[in-house]
Amino acid sequence: MIDEEQEKKIIVTGGAGFIGSAVIRYLIKLSSHTVINLDKLTYAGNLESLKEVEHSPRYHFEQIDICDPIGLHKVLERYQPDIVMHLAAESHVDRSIDGPAAFIQTNIIGTYTLLEASRKYWEGLPPEKQNQFRFHHISTDEVYGDLGDAQGLFTEISPYAPSSPYSASKASSDHLVRAWVRTYGLPAVVTNCSNNYGPYQFPEKLIPLTILNALEGRSLPIYGKGDQIRDWLYVEDHARALCLVATQGEAGETYNIGGRNEKRNLEVVQMICELLEELAPNKPEGIKHYHDLITFVQDRPGHDRHYAIDPTKIQTELGWVPVETFETGLRKTAEWYLGNQTWCKRVQDGSYRRERLGVGI
Repeated sequence: MIDEEQEKKIIVTGGAGFIGSAVIRYLIKLSSHTVINLDKLTYAGNLESLKEVEHSPRYHFEQIDICDPIGLHKVLERYQPDIVMHLAAESHVDRSIDGPAAFIQTNIIGTYTLLEASRKYWEGLPPEKQNQFRFHHISTDEVYGDLGDAQGLFTEISPYAPSSPYSASKASSDHLVRAWVRTYGLPAVVTNCSNNYGPYQFPEKLIPLTILNALEGRSLPIYGKGDQIRDWLYVEDHARALCLVATQGEAGETYNIGGRNEKRNLEVVQMICELLEELAPNKPEGIKHYHDLITFVQDRPGHDRHYAIDPTKIQTELGWVPVETFETGLRKTAEWYLGNQTWCKRVQDGSYRRERLGVGI
């Protein structure tokens, strides 16, 4: 349970997404807080990821675009939240290269719109409620740029040097939040996390894409030589950290959240192949070993080589430590995808969206 003196009302933007849904499942199952899920329901928003909590009387859903100031005002006035956790974002680097406009709109304009709506709501609260309010902005380690061959770690004071349209848009949103803290006094906190993985992740990302492609006998594409290094964090560990920061973090502070699990992309894919040899030995026809499916493809433009997070601050100040190692988390992830093929197929064929939109399948 979250160690809290009183129950709170928490708005989670992007709550139908991968990390947002993990946060909501954690809050509903392991706390007594009320959660209001605000999600536009773009391609990556899937309410099926919240099936196990959707009937809770403490869970509410509002289909809202964070770029809609009138809609945000109505929701804030209706629910009177104590905390706003802002996870809604466009987050796929490849998509940001192909179409950066959506990232500018959602990640920058959307964050600005949400900040302004939250500021106006906060300014209208009585002083005791103002002091307890928090705006929690969830960001990424990609804002820090590329460590390259350096052996250091990103800390909360590392300079920003984003490389992609995605990371540049997130860096912009981080700066907006800190400006609203400095200029208007909005009690906000920022967290920057390393690569997440785990159940319910949209299968465009490396780990679920590798698992599902392997099970179908498709190629396992790896950019360049696969020597890019990422720090991996199990999504449920991240959800715990986010809820801890939202409820106990100090206003105006930044907390880096990482798993201390630095792995090369090729190593990650090879580990998945080895796991599947054990967990799914009945391979598609013509496939002898899963690792035979590994294919190297042309690297993407501006691809950062190395990210690594130093989580010392959140560990020492708030007492958070990850429960999962990369090995235990990866096994849980592979087992989840093997055991939830219906969810996977509905995401892959788009039926989860067509049914929601009332389009015939």
